[in-house]
Amino acid sequence: MGKYLVMGLAIAFSAFAARAEVVRTLVPNPHRPTQIALTFDACEAWERVSFDRKILDYLVQNQIPTTIFVTGRFARDNANDLQALSKLPFVEIANHSWSHPNTMDRMALDKVKAEVTRAEDEVLNVTGRKPSPYFRFPAGVYDSDTLSAVEELGYQVVHWRWAVGDPDRSMTATKIRARVAAQTKPNDILIFHINGRGWHTGEALPEVIADLRAKGFQFVTLSEGLGGAEHQAARKPSDRFVATNPFDRIMRWAVNRLLFPASENRKDR
Repeated sequence: MGKYLVMGLAIAFSAFAARAEVVRTLVPNPHRPTQIALTFDACEAWERVSFDRKILDYLVQNQIPTTIFVTGRFARDNANDLQALSKLPFVEIANHSWSHPNTMDRMALDKVKAEVTRAEDEVLNVTGRKPSPYFRFPAGVYDSDTLSAVEELGYQVVHWRWAVGDPDRSMTATKIRARVAAQTKPNDILIFHINGRGWHTGEALPEVIADLRAKGFQFVTLSEGLGGAEHQAARKPSDRFVATNPFDRIMRWAVNRLLFPASENRKDR
């Protein structure tokens, strides 16, 4: 009975259900079967922060392909560094909102869009170019409506398959190295922090990179790993129903709960 109810609900509401997705892995590439992407969040809300020099200097000196998700405030307060980074062919700048609100799932959609566009404008002002078309929700918090709102602005939302967890002070360099070595698989998108909140990342990074290279992993930026237009063609539709009006939201909730009773926590971390 329950099985047929689920099927009936899915069929009944699939007609008005739009689809959106969050990317958590790279697009498999037969020419780069061991590719992975290193991404670093440069978060700034109200307290001014700057680049972790140990991490930044290591990445630049060793020319490690990297994607950095910056908030608009961080871009404004670290303009010289960001401008220099934007000129490096192996560094990519992406959008992480203006002020890093951890509750974007509870914000009005016009404010959600303003967070994205204001950050975009600041990156453009600092570097002379728009950020790459990738967005990461602060703290990974989103819902279907905020996800759709960001995608309407031309951004692909990119998160991660698993989190390193470097904002946790108890994640020592040894623990970071062990976790990355144990969990990294081809096409993974790794998330670290480069704003001084990856407490032991700078210490761990050289060994992490050495370990990954020893295993044959190849580093790419998100644009390289997601393939631009090629990636859009390869995108798989989300399994979740997305709806916007109140009635549809109730139906979406019912369908998702029935189809995905053990679904992921949308906050991710």
